[in-house]
Formats: sequence, C-alpha cells, structure tokens
Amino acid sequence: MPSSPVLPHAKAMEDAAEHQAWNGRTRLTAATIGLAAALTNFDVTSVVVVLPSIGTSLDIDVASWAWIIDAYSIAFTATLLVAGALADRFGRRRTLLIGNAGFLVTSLACSLAWNSALFLAARAAQGAAAAFLVTGGFASITTAFPAPEGRARAFGIAGVASGVAMALGPSLGGLIGSGLGWRWIFLANLPLCVLITLLVPRLVAERRDSTDKPLDLLGVAILTLAIGLIIQAILEARHAPIHMAIGLAVGAGLVAWFALRQHRQSQPMLDPAIFASRPMIGVTALLMAVSVGYWAVLVYLPLFLGTAFGWTTEAAGLAMLTATLPMLVVPPFGGRLAPRLGWRRLFAAALALIAIGGAALALSALVDLASARAFAFAGMALIGIGAAMSHPQLSGAVIALAPLETSGMASALTVIARQAGFAVGVAALGALTPTTFAVTGFAWLFGAAAVAASCGMLACRLLPSTAGGSIAP
Repeated sequence: MPSSPVLPHAKAMEDAAEHQAWNGRTRLTAATIGLAAALTNFDVTSVVVVLPSIGTSLDIDVASWAWIIDAYSIAFTATLLVAGALADRFGRRRTLLIGNAGFLVTSLACSLAWNSALFLAARAAQGAAAAFLVTGGFASITTAFPAPEGRARAFGIAGVASGVAMALGPSLGGLIGSGLGWRWIFLANLPLCVLITLLVPRLVAERRDSTDKPLDLLGVAILTLAIGLIIQAILEARHAPIHMAIGLAVGAGLVAWFALRQHRQSQPMLDPAIFASRPMIGVTALLMAVSVGYWAVLVYLPLFLGTAFGWTTEAAGLAMLTATLPMLVVPPFGGRLAPRLGWRRLFAAALALIAIGGAALALSALVDLASARAFAFAGMALIGIGAAMSHPQLSGAVIALAPLETSGMASALTVIARQAGFAVGVAALGALTPTTFAVTGFAWLFGAAAVAASCGMLACRLLPSTAGGSIAP
C-alpha cells in the first residue's frame, strides 16, 4: 500500500505544533527542573569557600575537612546507581519530589548541626537526596518534553542552570558566608525547595515504566564502603601510613568484589566489561584527571587565597570567578574544536592547560607576594579554560566510544568516574594541605594536581585521533 501523501504535511504540522508549544508554561517547566539540578551543584561549589568557617565552628580538624565535601559526593555517587531504577518503577515525578523533600530536610539539618558527626551525617543524607532530585528531574524532562526538539531545549536550559550554579557557587557562597554565616548557605535552599514542591505537580505529569532494572543494594553498599575506606586511608597517609596501606588494600578488595559481583549478574548496574577497550580506559582516566586537576583544586583555592594574600571569604569567592567563569564561556568553543582536532589532540591540549595552570599555582606559593598574585590568577584562568574545553566533551566521548548496547550504562559511568575522581582527589589534596597553613606548603597540593593532569595527557594516547564513532571492545 503506498504511503499517504498527507504524511509529510502532517509531520510538518506536528513540528510546527511542537515549536508553538514552547511557550511560557514549557519554559517554566524546564526552568523548574533546571533549578533542581542547579541546587545540587550549588551545594558543592558554594561550600568550598566556607570550609574554614565550618571546620572551626564544628571543631573539624583540617585533615578531615575533605569529608565535608566527600560525604556528599560519595552518597550522591552510590545512590545514583539505584535512583534511576526506582524512578522508573515508582514514578519519575515522585522521585523528583521525594528527592526535593529530602534535600530540604537535610539542608535544614546541615544548617542546624551543632557537632561534626551530625553535620557529616546530614551532608551524606543531602548527597543521597540530591541523587534522587537529579535523577527524577532529568527523567521528568523526557516525560514533559516527548518531542526531540523540545527535549533538547529543556536539557539545554537545565545544563545552563547547572553551569551557572557551579560557576557562581564559590562567589555566592563567599557573599552569603561572609555576610550571614555559613549556615545560611544551606538555609538558602529551603525557599527554592518549597518553590519546586509547589510547581512540579502543576507542570510535570507522572510517569512510570514496567521495568526489571536491577536493584543491587548490596552492591551499592560494597561500592560505598570501598570508596569511603580508600578516602579515609588517603587522609591518614601523613600520620598513619600503616592504616593507609591497610585501608587501601581493603578498599581495593571491595572494588574487586563489586566488579566480580556485577560481572556475574545478568543485568548488572555497571558491567566491568565496559572497560574492555583501550579508548574507554583512556576516557575514564581523563574524567578522573580533570576531577583532580580542576574540581578538587577548587576546594582548596579559597584556603590558599586567604592564607597567601589575607583575603576574606568574600574576596576569595570573587577571585575564584577567574577559574569558574570559563565554564560558562568556553564549552561552545570546545564543541567546535572537537571535530577539527579530534579527541586525542583536544583533550591533550586541555589537560596541558590544566597541568600548566596547576604548576603556576604551585609557583604562586613559592615566589614573592607581587609575583604570587600574577601566578595565582594565571593558574586559575588556565585550569578553568582547560576544564571548560574538556569537561562537557568527555561525556560525548564516553557515549561514542562505548558499545552501542551499553550507552545507558556508559552515561552512568561518566557521573561515577567524575564523582569518584573528585572524592578521591579532594582526599588526596587534603592529605597534602599544610596543617599549619604555611603558604609554601600549598605548592605540594597544586603540584600534585598538575601531575594528575599530566597523567591525563598520557592517557590521551589511548583515544582515537578523530572525534566520533562507536568502538566495540
């Protein structure tokens, strides 16, 4: 039977209807979901500028400051593995709202905590709630925007909101922390969570799927414990090397147990076979190198700027715009360069900038005050530009290099590798942070970050020279 001649016209009408449907309501829907994603990023980058205030207020020693960041990151990473399956089973909008409610409660708990144990427990719970909030939010985009064009625009809005939160987090955190105190950084989440609670039921329909996605809670517990032990072992490297060795060995054993457990399952959450190709090993190493060379460095920059130059929390947060604003400006240029240079050369150039920037920051801790400022700003600018060139493109590289049948799992891999690299990087650099706040001691911290970026440059040799194409293991 021949195709009906009215179909192209009907398709054109559908496209036009989709274009016209992008109105105030749909924009508000995308902005609301984007706000949910932005909240979870803001509570990572805004906290870095008030680490000294939190540590002093709650009597957390310098060696344990890393846990203020890592408690959130580990819980987020582990919970993300099951949040997607739960969203499909019990409802995407419901998952978003549960995550939002949990984020509200745990933000309040962080602001009210009167000792370190309560605060770190609240931070971990906040990270778990953030995983539900992000997963439910992004899954709800596919429900609210079934047409590809509208969905792409919605994801774009959410991505911009996340980028703004990440870039402006240190500056806004510095302003809030210096003016009202660090507890108000968490209290600022509450009205935004209430707004999400009011808007989402009115804007997003519920959807659930019949799914048999695995819920390997024991596997999640094993992975969480493994990362936690490795981080604690790294933090004890300076004072208890034997404990470090034991912790690293046990953590590595748990990682191996997790990998074996996943390999034996018919539907694994994270199949180790995805790492069977050289390009996938290389791109995973790059994800972790950027996490250490840039994101983990951001955690300790405010402390360095305050120690080296005597800057207030507010001033340090504003100065960090040098490192964070490139994330809003440079990514489109990276997208244009990828087809021309290919992944190998693009990522090698980006990691080289991060490595040189880390070296410049290390020099700023060793030279006289007048030169130190110049090296510090140059270093922040270089690591920011390098990260902005590579960070968004790495996700696309993972999806393209993984076998087609594992694209969903490869997408999850990008988040896990980034978060795990970030958590371990924060711990490793934290172990190198001078406990006496001697300026020259920061040279070791920034130097280590530069070495991590240099290792990422070497990993680029495992990537194909061109950008694109799926490579089976």
